[in-house]
Amino acid sequence: MSSENAAGAARSAGRRITEQLTGEALRATTGRDWDEWFALLDGWGATGRTHAEIARHLVEVHQVPGWHAQSVTVGYEQERGMRQVGQSSSGDWQASVSKMVNASAAAVIDAFADDSIRRRWLPESGFRIRTQRPAKSLTADWDGGASRISVYLTIKGDGRIQVGLGHTHLPDAEAVAASKAFWKERLAALKRLLETP
Repeated sequence: MSSENAAGAARSAGRRITEQLTGEALRATTGRDWDEWFALLDGWGATGRTHAEIARHLVEVHQVPGWHAQSVTVGYEQERGMRQVGQSSSGDWQASVSKMVNASAAAVIDAFADDSIRRRWLPESGFRIRTQRPAKSLTADWDGGASRISVYLTIKGDGRIQVGLGHTHLPDAEAVAASKAFWKERLAALKRLLETP
């Protein structure tokens, strides 16, 4: 998952990252709250810069760690109208969801990759695997290639796996909201399937 998608993971249905990450929490990790970062970036002329330029400036000049630099950059872009919630810096619309499951990483990836298992929890919708790394990740076309999903696994210990799913190339904000709701429901179904003896 890209570092920009890491910032996307902090977002939830329709809420700006500034609503997810408090100014106090941001100050504790970066030394400044949202208003201070926004004033500093405004003074630097960030509204005329690209996402990559802003994030690089935060890392190189202000020593902000990568994930937090992405969060500050996305928060700034949302607050200054440079992007909407669910929209990437390239203008692509994307949704991301995650779910903790008690299963092996191999079983999770198999549940996506194996047609017979997948049909038990995910309605067929033009699903076609593009890449697969056993027990690690998978990418697939969705809706006959109109959009794409990426699945990434993080092992949390004690038999728990965090399943992160990104759905990209969505047409608009409404599709982002619908995708989030759909994948939350489907990942809950996956969890039930994998955790039922």
